[in-house]
Amino acid sequence: MTIPLPVGVAAVGVITFAAWRFRALTGSGAVAALTVGSASVAAGVDWAALLVFFFVTSSALSRAPRRGASGADAVAIAGGDGPRSAMQVLANGVIFAAAALGSLAAGGVIWTALGAGAIATATADTWSTEVGTRVGGTPRHILTLAPVPSGTSGGITLLGSLAAVAGAVLTSTVAQGVQFGAPFAAMVIGGLAGTLADSILGATVQERRWCDTCRAPTERRIHRCGSSTRVAGGVKGFDNDAVNLTSIIIGASVTCLLSLLS
Repeated sequence: MTIPLPVGVAAVGVITFAAWRFRALTGSGAVAALTVGSASVAAGVDWAALLVFFFVTSSALSRAPRRGASGADAVAIAGGDGPRSAMQVLANGVIFAAAALGSLAAGGVIWTALGAGAIATATADTWSTEVGTRVGGTPRHILTLAPVPSGTSGGITLLGSLAAVAGAVLTSTVAQGVQFGAPFAAMVIGGLAGTLADSILGATVQERRWCDTCRAPTERRIHRCGSSTRVAGGVKGFDNDAVNLTSIIIGASVTCLLSLLS
């Protein structure tokens, strides 16, 4: 089902403006969100519904309070709960938007499957991160199982992992409800595969930084103390946004392959 493009874009504009006003998005993030949202509504109500589900639930979780010392660690390492930038929006939404435009232009199960896997991965990974760094307790390194500070890329918790499963399952359920067209199981498996890839990439190749002033690890170029940080491991320039984008490509690809085989 399609909706008149001006109506859809206007609706996206209202949602984006509200998100900007409530500091869920930066100015550049709002422009990026408007672009991703417009591409989605152009492809149809089903595409728009999945994007809205991801955005609303993820924004709500990002506003939840952090609990105890683990919450402070997460902020120190990964950054605060500020508005999302354009790079963060595009890392999570550009594959979904590209699939939406491909579906609009050419149709076919491939584009639908790619979009399904992309949004399932983005939702599962975001839910896992938000829940895990707020109420998940002490995370463990995904490869060594050694305890790591909350907010460390590649660290996982039981509650965060359960949140990832819930995110993939509920996104797939919504997809079935709006008749998106992607197989339920393929969407769930693809979303979880992408989330797993995100953790492994975060633990191995993601750029790690160090603040010499605080003598503390971080992912931020400017630490909360105001000092510039230096690269201390991983692949220079391959930051969290690059990890998110790569993991979404993996999740979308897995979903696409399983959909074609089903």
